[in-house]
Amino acid sequence: MLRKLLSISAATAAAGMAATATPALADGFTLPGKPSIAMLYYGPKNDGGWTQAFDEARVKIEKELGVKINFVENITEDASVIKPAAERFISRGANIVIGTAFGHSDAFKDLAAKHPKVAFLNASGTTNGPNLESFYGRTYESQYLCGMAAGAASKNGKLGFVAANPFGVVNWTVNAFALGAQKINPNATVNVIYTGTWNDPVKERAAASALIDQGADVIGQHVDSPTPQIVAQERGVYGTGHHRDLRQFAPKATLCSSVWVWDKFLVTELKKIIAGGWKPAPYGAFIPMSEGGTDIAGFGAAVPADKVKLIQAEREALLKGKQIYAGPLADRDGKERVAAGQVLSDADLWKMDWFVKGVVTQK
Repeated sequence: MLRKLLSISAATAAAGMAATATPALADGFTLPGKPSIAMLYYGPKNDGGWTQAFDEARVKIEKELGVKINFVENITEDASVIKPAAERFISRGANIVIGTAFGHSDAFKDLAAKHPKVAFLNASGTTNGPNLESFYGRTYESQYLCGMAAGAASKNGKLGFVAANPFGVVNWTVNAFALGAQKINPNATVNVIYTGTWNDPVKERAAASALIDQGADVIGQHVDSPTPQIVAQERGVYGTGHHRDLRQFAPKATLCSSVWVWDKFLVTELKKIIAGGWKPAPYGAFIPMSEGGTDIAGFGAAVPADKVKLIQAEREALLKGKQIYAGPLADRDGKERVAAGQVLSDADLWKMDWFVKGVVTQK
């Protein structure tokens, strides 16, 4: 995730989302004129991951809405960079501004207060208001399905996972990946190495290589670059991707990818803004697969046809509301985390600091 999502703890972020919720205007927000949309990209548009997923969504949104969306690249998590970029677009008539980074949150809050006639959206943000909405996808859903593909292709049940940071939004993908694999093979294990950074191909290569040396024959990932998939292909094993369809980089190795489908959510949300009377979600939009957060792309030839049908059936169940973190569910130490008949709350998802049975973590 190139936007360095959650450089503070997930629990703090969840609290921040609640603290920054602001009641919507009674009649909602309405643009003062025709829509003019601008996007601030965290990184380069061809980064192969997070930002490129937004750029690809932009093209689809333009076609769907019949509008031209202006954008600027490399708007880092620095207010001195974010605010001038947004102000330039607004001075040229932009009245809808879309950010793409957790670190855009505070600057967007200030901008939204300064420009009450401009609508602001921010991916992976934590600030919200009457004309500002942050949004993020429930990535654990698609990672669960990728875990099923990994479990189906693995010969020995030993899976590896290259992760960025031990934050809730990463841990929930690790756990979901493991639960998906165990849906196919109840004895599957997932060995996790955290690189400590969202995008460092050198560290990702070292982590993927170490996992393969330890016996993993499928490598999952929640980091920005396609390096783990490339290493998997070089070493003759398999992998599952994140952000985009990583068969582009490792067609022989990549079994399945958790992919962003931002256009599905943003087209719907932008139509609401354009129609007038828009009421942003007070605590931000936490998007399930059914509403356009993430989906999957695949499958590699190593996933048997009968298992593909099973994965597709699980995908349909998720689209209809199936919950992955439903009880009874215990962690790897045997402690009950979700009681029978209950579902893990969003607050507990954000601060997830525990792992399911079969997950082995190491730095």
